Amino acid sequence: MTCGDGPWHSRRISNDIAYPVFRTPDPALTLSVARRLMEFGRCEYSKVSVYADLRSAAEVRRVAKELPEGWFRGQEAYGEFDGVPLEDQPALVVGVQGAGLPADPAAYEGRLPVECELLDLPVGSIEDVFTAAVGPNTGEVNWAALHWPDAPELGFRGESKHAEVTLLFNTSTRDLDEPTDDHTVLVHVRSVSVDGRQMREPYAHWLAKQVGLTVIGPGQRC
Repeated sequence: MTCGDGPWHSRRISNDIAYPVFRTPDPALTLSVARRLMEFGRCEYSKVSVYADLRSAAEVRRVAKELPEGWFRGQEAYGEFDGVPLEDQPALVVGVQGAGLPADPAAYEGRLPVECELLDLPVGSIEDVFTAAVGPNTGEVNWAALHWPDAPELGFRGESKHAEVTLLFNTSTRDLDEPTDDHTVLVHVRSVSVDGRQMREPYAHWLAKQVGLTVIGPGQRC
């Protein structure tokens, strides 16, 4: 998955930038910290989505048992199904819920990594289960439709469109392309760049400070 192609990253006129504010090898602690930041901006319409890249058939089957309601989709070669009606394509390529995954290991040849996702769920409905299920795979929990408050002492208005929190599992990049042995929490704000300088970076520092955190690295853009 690339950052701009993720399930909850639509094409926007304006863009966000996400700053790391916490990192630890303890997944439960990372989730707790991410929730603390999310709750600071949570509102009536906030939603949560989860995503993982599963790189073996055994991991796909294991995670499917933990997340039977998840949608799983395997890879296809470029042009592999050009002209093939959707109903004639393998379920694993089109996308299938956990209970419908093929049992034959051969069905996963050429389809890895398999993506697993659940989108736009109520906050609190999936985070614990997903954190327990993700295991060694790279993945993320994303809370969107938050609302960051004004920071008048810094001259910043509040933010809704780009107010998000992301928990990265086993990676520190939004593209999920650099595996690590720890997990990272990101706070998102609107990207406003002037002469290469991010003008709203102080706002990200302020948001982190409100819940006892601090920015620990450069911002990541899609």
